[in-house]
Amino acid sequence: MKKSGSFRKDRVRKGIYLLPNLFTTGSLFCGFYSIIASMKGEYFLAAVPILIAFVLDGLDGRIARMTNTTSKFGSEYDSLSDLVAFGVAPAILVYTWALSQFGKWGWIAAFLFVVCGALRLARFNVQIGLIESKVFNGLPIPGAASVIATGVLLFYYLGGEGNFNDISVLVSVIVLSLLMVSSIKFYSFKDLNFFARKPFMSFVLIVFIMIIIIAEPQIMMFTFAFGYSLSGPVWLLIKLARKVHGEMKLKKMQLHQNQMDNKE
Repeated sequence: MKKSGSFRKDRVRKGIYLLPNLFTTGSLFCGFYSIIASMKGEYFLAAVPILIAFVLDGLDGRIARMTNTTSKFGSEYDSLSDLVAFGVAPAILVYTWALSQFGKWGWIAAFLFVVCGALRLARFNVQIGLIESKVFNGLPIPGAASVIATGVLLFYYLGGEGNFNDISVLVSVIVLSLLMVSSIKFYSFKDLNFFARKPFMSFVLIVFIMIIIIAEPQIMMFTFAFGYSLSGPVWLLIKLARKVHGEMKLKKMQLHQNQMDNKE
């Protein structure tokens, strides 16, 4: 009887949790569908699944934690799914949409996005528990993918059609790639607790933001995605400015103290 019970436990441990992995599979499917749409030149249809994958990627982890179904398998599967949905899919989208005209520099920039996304995911996996959970070390790959996807949606919203020929896209892809592998800190939003009591004005602010997003979804989604990608560097510059200001203030105080001592 003991051997039979032990065998059943081993079988249970070797199984996988269905619910969170179904969401991960949905995210992977969105990435694959985006690639197919990009190959057909349907860039608007290729951008939307990336944003859907963004939502599904946020849900699978939360559901796994809420239902106590986290596992090593789920974590690895999620990383592989993220690489397709937020690495390969947006790279192919931005290459076929805007980078192909730049020849080898175009596909090199697209590949740089993929490899930096893969490195970002690998570094995240090995740094779990070592980095403060309130921040991300480098721009998260879903954030970088969202900038590309919402940029395409904004392009169509503003009346654009077909391909977009501008070097700013090439520069933006390179910058996003480097931000992913940088050590710049980005807010993770993991400390937000929507089930806890909040001030009344917090609820009003959230409702106001939702109304604006519903009214102008393409503009607001790009604004949030692009703004988040800039938040890390801006946060870093503010911290450096405060540090320099503090050091200058300390030097002035020391200089003033030295002058007072000399007078005495």
